[in-house]
Amino acid sequence: MGRIGKAPVVIPSGVDINIQDAGLIYKISVKGPKGTLTQNFRKTIQIEKKDGTVVLTALNEEKATAALHGTYRVLINNMVKGVTNGFAKTLTWEGVGYRMQAKGKGLNIQMGFSHDVEFKEIPGIAFKLDNNILTIEGADKQLVGQVAANIRAIRGPEPYKGKGIRYSDEVIARKAGKAAK
Repeated sequence: MGRIGKAPVVIPSGVDINIQDAGLIYKISVKGPKGTLTQNFRKTIQIEKKDGTVVLTALNEEKATAALHGTYRVLINNMVKGVTNGFAKTLTWEGVGYRMQAKGKGLNIQMGFSHDVEFKEIPGIAFKLDNNILTIEGADKQLVGQVAANIRAIRGPEPYKGKGIRYSDEVIARKAGKAAK
């Protein structure tokens, strides 16, 4: 059995966790200063609140249960972190004529196509633009990561000049162009 699942999730002050027994699943909602997150968990793992912590206990020794034990603990911990501090991903872009502009709560993206790409507003996600840096912020770690991946997929970085959208900490392996004879 893994060690990650055995560690209790500490509930900080200002965060309220509600564990609801709904038949074959637990419905867990975490409410804090940054918002409310809810998620469903199968009952192969027992989830209970004890003394300001959330404790997870595996109900059997099956391999699938052991895999879910640590996963569920990390998901609940990320929910608690999200409603207290939030999560952020940073994207940068490079290229002549490439730009992003805020349009309402969404984005207008110009990446060398014959048309502008409109990225609609997503509830729970905030965009911050500063020169050629886009910061995506929100309480749900999975949603923040997926939105960042969707924006990056509009025009991923190319290996010759490095043009395109990339994560701020991403390193692009550059290739040499054609050699002149």
